[in-house]
Amino acid sequence: MKPKLLLLLLIVCNAATAQTWPAKPVRLILPFAAGGAVDVVTRITMNRVSEQTGQQFLVDNRPGASGNIGTEAAARSAPDGYTFLVGSPGTIAINPHFYPTLPYDTLKDFVPVVHFASFPQVLGVYAEVPAQNLAELIAMARREPGKLNYGSGGNGSTGHLITEAFLRQAGIKITHVPFRGGGPAVQGLAGGQVHLVIDGLPSFAAQLQTGRIRVLAVTSKERWPELPNVPSIGESALPGFDMGSWALIAAPAKTPDEILRRFAAETTKALAGEDVKARLRQVGALPAGGTPEQALSFHRAEYEKWGNVVRSTGAKPD
Repeated sequence: MKPKLLLLLLIVCNAATAQTWPAKPVRLILPFAAGGAVDVVTRITMNRVSEQTGQQFLVDNRPGASGNIGTEAAARSAPDGYTFLVGSPGTIAINPHFYPTLPYDTLKDFVPVVHFASFPQVLGVYAEVPAQNLAELIAMARREPGKLNYGSGGNGSTGHLITEAFLRQAGIKITHVPFRGGGPAVQGLAGGQVHLVIDGLPSFAAQLQTGRIRVLAVTSKERWPELPNVPSIGESALPGFDMGSWALIAAPAKTPDEILRRFAAETTKALAGEDVKARLRQVGALPAGGTPEQALSFHRAEYEKWGNVVRSTGAKPD
C-alpha cells in the first residue's frame, strides 16, 4: 500500500473512531474514597458530559495505598477510550517523588487529556480546639508540642504535603493521621478524631453547617470569593504561602489521540455551562478545560513543583 494512501486511511479511521466514541459507558477510576474534593467536582462535571454524549461517564472509586491501587488499575487498563484516570497532585505529581518505587510510571503509562478543575485547600479545625485563628493555632502547637494531630486523605496525598509544608514554614510539629481519602479525613475531623485537616472545600461542604468544624484559613494566595471572611494562610500567619489542588483526566498510554481530543472538547464544553460553573463555585472549585497539549504542559509543571515540595519538606512514607 502506498504511504499516502495508508496515511489517508489512518486519518479516516481516527476521525471515525472519534465520531463513534463513546459507544458504551466510560469508566473513570478515581483512586480515593467518595466524598472528597476531586470526587465531588468529577461527578458534577461528568454528569454534564454524560448528558452531552448520551453515554454514562461513571466514577469508579478505588481507594487505598495513597491512591496507588486505583492509579495502577488505570495504568493497566486497555487503551481503548473506555477507562480513564481522574488524577490529582497526590497520585500523578507527588507519589512519583514520594515513594521509592511505584507499580506504574506516571510519565510513561499515562497521557494527560484535560485539566478540568482547580481548587484552593482550606484549613479546618475541630470545633473544640480553642484556637480561634491561625496565629493562635501555631502558638498552641508551639506551647504544647505533641498534643495536636492532623488528618489527611492519605500518606503522600495533597493535603498531607500541603500540611507538611505549612508545618515546616510555621516551625511546628503535629502528628499525622492518614485516612482513606479527603472525605473520611474531614469526617474524622468533625468527630474529633483529629484536630486539623487541610483539604479541598468540597470535602468540607457537608460538615460546615454542623458546627463541629471551624475553617481558619485557605491555602491559596488570595481569599476564596465564596468564603470572603476566611483569610489566606499567607495574610494571617505565613507570608508567601500559596498552594492548591486540581483535577486532571489522564488516559492509559496509546489511547487513540482523536478520542483524547473528543473527551477534552466535551469536558471543556461541559465546564462552559453557567450552571456547571455555579455548582463548582459552590463547592470551592474553579473550572479549567482546554486541550490535551495544555493538559500535558500543566501536568509537567505540577510534576516538577510537587517534586520540589517533597524534597524540601523531607516527607517520607510511614
